[in-house]
Amino acid sequence: MEWKVTLSDIDLGDEEIKAVVNVLRSKWLSMGPVTQKFEQEFAKYLNVKHAFAVSCGTAALHIACRILNIKQGDEVIVPSLTFVATANAVLYCGAKPVFADITSLDNFNISPDDVLEKVTNKTKAIIVVHYGGYPCDMKSILEIAEDYKLRVIEDSAHAIGAEYEGKKCGTFGDVSCFSFFANKNLVTGEGGMIVTNDDKLAEKIRIIRSHGMTALTWDRFKGHSYTYDVVDLGYNYRLTEIASALGLVQLKKLDKNNEKRKKIVGEYEKKLKKFSEISIPFKNFKGKASYHIFPVLLTEKIDRFEFMKKLRENGIQTSIHYPPIHLFTYYRKSFGFKDGALPLTELVGEREVTLPLHPLMSKEDVDFVCDKIEDSLC
Repeated sequence: MEWKVTLSDIDLGDEEIKAVVNVLRSKWLSMGPVTQKFEQEFAKYLNVKHAFAVSCGTAALHIACRILNIKQGDEVIVPSLTFVATANAVLYCGAKPVFADITSLDNFNISPDDVLEKVTNKTKAIIVVHYGGYPCDMKSILEIAEDYKLRVIEDSAHAIGAEYEGKKCGTFGDVSCFSFFANKNLVTGEGGMIVTNDDKLAEKIRIIRSHGMTALTWDRFKGHSYTYDVVDLGYNYRLTEIASALGLVQLKKLDKNNEKRKKIVGEYEKKLKKFSEISIPFKNFKGKASYHIFPVLLTEKIDRFEFMKKLRENGIQTSIHYPPIHLFTYYRKSFGFKDGALPLTELVGEREVTLPLHPLMSKEDVDFVCDKIEDSLC
């Protein structure tokens, strides 16, 4: 169907087209100088020492688990209210994801108190997700990690440009991961970035990202090497020059587009406050978010799918973020997870609806969505 207001949209223009055409004319399409520049600019933006472009956010998470030596017999504490890739990356390394509940119905981020409850002598790391672009309580998470000698991975797929106590999200963990999927705040279609301030971890990332090879095709093309060794079991997780060209342009637009997202959220909050059937998480958030998505929580008397159906009939696209991972069939069968394990996460999983949010939206779009919400609640 033709949507009147889409869930997400991309700010793409002539500058991105020109950047991609320049790559095509160069005839160098695999990872090379444009990707190197993207990595440098990304590291500069975050104020981190090392940034490595990869094929997707999931690849970044997998590499993060690998370089921290997460392996069979280990446990990693993760949120369940996130995209399944966060937990899958733990499984790729043979370890077990241990799910922690969210903080509250006002804060959908992982609960430090529940993380503390889930720590055992098998726990190797904590993965946090800055849900919706709202930073986690990193002070508490890092204190737990220090007390129990745990590693911290930041899944910052939602949070590029967000800040916690004046520092960018993605700069707190031992290693941090970003996604540039087609609905993200910075878009390359597919793609991601893995960043760290640890020189030893950086060298491991560099090797593992490209088949465990000591030299890349671009190095050999530039005459810096004639052959290569393979020193570890690596993967083909490289990013293309086309994606990196898009990323460089998108990075320039990021802060401005995040500000546009913030204004749209402000309009929503003004319009929706009159509806007792709807609550808005993070409504009183005082820090700097990236406003990746706009989640709302329906009361139990509202049929969520009927609500979403009525909006769809009016050309408004919605979604759910997220069905809890621990209740997916694969996770139930593999680990025996059951309903009731994470009460707050499961409640959100049953009642949450994500409304449209992107930098191309107008105040009139918000007005239209909220008018149709009012109609659907009557």
